[in-house]
Amino acid sequence: MPDPSTYRPAPGTIPLEPGVYKFRDDRGRVIYVGKAKSLRQRLNSYFADVAGLHQRTRQMVTTAASVEWTVVRTEVEALQLEYTWIKEFDPRFNVRYRDDKSYPSLAVTLYEEYPRLQVMRGPKRKGVRYFGPYSHAWAIRETLDLLLRVFPARTCSAGVFKRAGQVGRPCLLGYIDKCSAPCVGRVSAEEHREIVDDFCDFMAGKTEQMMRRIDKQMAQASADLEFERAARLRDDLGALQRALEKQAVVFGDGTDADVVAFAEDDLEAAVQVFHVRGGRVRGQRGWVVDRLEETGTGELVEQFVTQFYGLFTDDDNDIPREVLVPQLPDDVDVLAEWLTERRGSRVSLRVPQRGDKRALAETVARNAQQALMQHKLKRASDLTARSRALGELQESLELTTSPLRIECFDISHVQGTNVVASMVVFEDGLPRKSEYRRFALRETGEGTGDVQWIAEVVRRRFARYLDEQVAEGADADSDPAAEANEDDADRPRADVAPGIDPTTGRPRKFAYPPNLLVVDGGAPQVAAAQRVLTELGIDDVSLVGLAKRLEEVWLPEQPYPAILPRTSEGLYLLQRVRDEAHRFAITYHRQKRSKAMTVSALDGIPGLGETRRKALLRRFGSLKRLRAAGVDEIVEVPGIGRQTAQAIIAALVDGRADAQPAVNVSTGEVIDDD
Repeated sequence: MPDPSTYRPAPGTIPLEPGVYKFRDDRGRVIYVGKAKSLRQRLNSYFADVAGLHQRTRQMVTTAASVEWTVVRTEVEALQLEYTWIKEFDPRFNVRYRDDKSYPSLAVTLYEEYPRLQVMRGPKRKGVRYFGPYSHAWAIRETLDLLLRVFPARTCSAGVFKRAGQVGRPCLLGYIDKCSAPCVGRVSAEEHREIVDDFCDFMAGKTEQMMRRIDKQMAQASADLEFERAARLRDDLGALQRALEKQAVVFGDGTDADVVAFAEDDLEAAVQVFHVRGGRVRGQRGWVVDRLEETGTGELVEQFVTQFYGLFTDDDNDIPREVLVPQLPDDVDVLAEWLTERRGSRVSLRVPQRGDKRALAETVARNAQQALMQHKLKRASDLTARSRALGELQESLELTTSPLRIECFDISHVQGTNVVASMVVFEDGLPRKSEYRRFALRETGEGTGDVQWIAEVVRRRFARYLDEQVAEGADADSDPAAEANEDDADRPRADVAPGIDPTTGRPRKFAYPPNLLVVDGGAPQVAAAQRVLTELGIDDVSLVGLAKRLEEVWLPEQPYPAILPRTSEGLYLLQRVRDEAHRFAITYHRQKRSKAMTVSALDGIPGLGETRRKALLRRFGSLKRLRAAGVDEIVEVPGIGRQTAQAIIAALVDGRADAQPAVNVSTGEVIDDD
């Protein structure tokens, strides 16, 4: 592994001023661009202990061969220069917001003499005004079909437009009045552009003004006895209303805003953006990006804002007045100033606290969670990806066979109470839920932790496996497959398949050993599990541990972890197995905790049962407030009489309330006194 100290700048040579820095590899290619308020403080963090760096940061500094920087005057200049260099060099270690799918937009080609309305994907072009993006192209065409009767603008391609002009006959849309047919001279270029401008105003949110104007024209036509024209305007008004119904109002004040939300794990982040114009949701976009450093949500917001809004040209009206984010970055004032410069008017970044904006932000956050989950599950249904994952695990972990059966163990508890463990099984890269098992573990007092509990659950699982092998007629130390043809009177009937209990006809719970055993944890957990396997004489099961922090894969008796490539299908499979074990353990832990009968300070008081205790805790919230209450206040609780209230006060005054904490009996959670 290359040593970053070989190209570390000499102490004191890095300036303290704000600036932008570039890491280059041994071929001179820029691999990372960053900005800093203080170049010295930021760059020194890269040359600290390499083992303590984030996985991707460590990979970046060990790939680089040199670092250089440029000093600027202000943080805004640093932000602008950082974006320019990221766009120019496309560094491989910078976060890149790539679409998880291509979103279409409704585009108006204003640069043409006769602007065209069309569905457009891909990067934005100069001279084209965009509305959206939309989730589906059919949504654009459906909206456009409703609006063309009101705004009959050109939608045909350049070839069709030119050919219609040559033959002197418009296309079908021209005959059914959904195009003003500028190709054959029915309207001039100026008149056609007025139609397009009205369309753009309507899509930009000036709907009420447009509908009032049409309503006024309809009334005037009716007064002039032009009933056919009035009927046409009435139908136009209905078409506009139906188009508006497809876009629900979310902000009553007609605000223009982008609402941003993130869903994160240790390695990836899903981003969702809802575009609100004129108070209505006009479009939605989503990305899934790699987390390249140990960045918080605020830093993800900063990266997103600079990259996403940097795509727009200066004075671009696609930059809204408000950007609603889940958390403000440290450089929020710098970002707001930069966006203001690009938009040409004030832009604010803020976190919604209440009302419609908070409700929409929560909706966007749910969409981000769904996007991240779908991204993780996308490869799970791919047979080729699963086969590649199993092959990569066999090669990377030096296994003798492909790990067709993987078992993973995880521990769940709260400060050493209600300790449970889960065992999940994946076969051929897919979960086999019928084989999942759960364990209730003993709480043996001080000194007991995850390491001891991992050892206990592994011992219990494989002891049961050995017992079932003996029950099938095989010696615990032998290979059952090798003895399959031996004649043994004590073995089960020949017509019973291996692993099936002959008395019940059901599969034995632990009949099949895994090819790969995964424990949630690092070197200590792996060492504990390996000791148990050695004690039981099991040497044909491979063992690894997956540590959450850096997704390191630990092997038994190895001083350093194995680092699987970030894009490895094998690492992805291990993560999915580990996450499923964690989910299954948490579910069981919550069930067990909710069923536990926790002694309350109010137990033993005559006339005070479970229902009345619940009512008291709902009314007062804590024992501290209940102690301070008088008899008259307590009797206001439904079901509590004066005699019972006096008994409650007497019990609390006697000090019995300090013996045990009060517990919410509906959730099993301790109710604090404060």
